[in-house]
Amino acid sequence: MDPKIARAASAAEIGRALTGFGVNLLVKDIAKSVAFLTGILTMRLHRTDGDFAVLEHDGEFFQLHGDHTYHDNPLPQLIPESGVRGGGIELRLYDLDPDACELRAQEQGYFVLRTSLDRPHGLRECYLLDPNGYCWVPSVITKT
Repeated sequence: MDPKIARAASAAEIGRALTGFGVNLLVKDIAKSVAFLTGILTMRLHRTDGDFAVLEHDGEFFQLHGDHTYHDNPLPQLIPESGVRGGGIELRLYDLDPDACELRAQEQGYFVLRTSLDRPHGLRECYLLDPNGYCWVPSVITKT
């Protein structure tokens, strides 16, 4: 997503600013998802309302759309009514302290799927579930 997306005001302006590869997550509640992403994972919020949000981590932009905005799209029929969304996908955020994110998640009552630990692939990471069940993995390079 082009950085000019952060300055775009309307949906049409945002749509025209999109380039390259993008991630868009369908969520039940925009405000709850934004609270997790900004409060726990310290993402920068550029725009939000009850339907949509644009956030950024380390120069990478992505979008959230409320389920209700996809009324004429076939994708929502694939989303389970109960259980977690995004099974099988990890949303990885590099250069983000997993211990600090885990502590904030615990303090605010979010589900910690895996606590912070050093992994054999050279990263210290934890697995956190957001209010929709998407798995976020903040990580840093291990010192060893």
